Amino acid sequence: MSSTVQELYQALIVERSKAPRFSGRPEVFDAQGRGENAMCGDRVQVFWQRGGVVRHEAHGCAILTASADLMAQAVAGKSPAQVAAMRGAFEEVVTSGRENPALGDLNALAGVAQYRARIRCATLPWAALAEALKEGQVHG
Repeated sequence: MSSTVQELYQALIVERSKAPRFSGRPEVFDAQGRGENAMCGDRVQVFWQRGGVVRHEAHGCAILTASADLMAQAVAGKSPAQVAAMRGAFEEVVTSGRENPALGDLNALAGVAQYRARIRCATLPWAALAEALKEGQVHG
């Protein structure tokens, strides 16, 4: 990754952590999931609305908040099965550090792979969303 791309990714993470676009509890939602990281105090709640609308309430580090916000954008309009596939691809990115062109801005978090303790910060929103989408809880 070039230093210019790395700088752009850093700026995106900072921007999304300071001014998340998909933050806030909606008045109506079909499912919700929660995630906590006892090691660092990160907490996130994810709200799923039919049609693939996701919002979040993230309390913690910049990586957690940026990841939650970028996730909400990336999964918009996706089915639970598509979200599950994206989660797997995203986890590969943050554990390997290898970008996946299909994930767009989510690749901004690829650098987390260099800091093993921070991987959980990046994946926590995805775990919360998976909890919300557990089979039998939400279809379609």
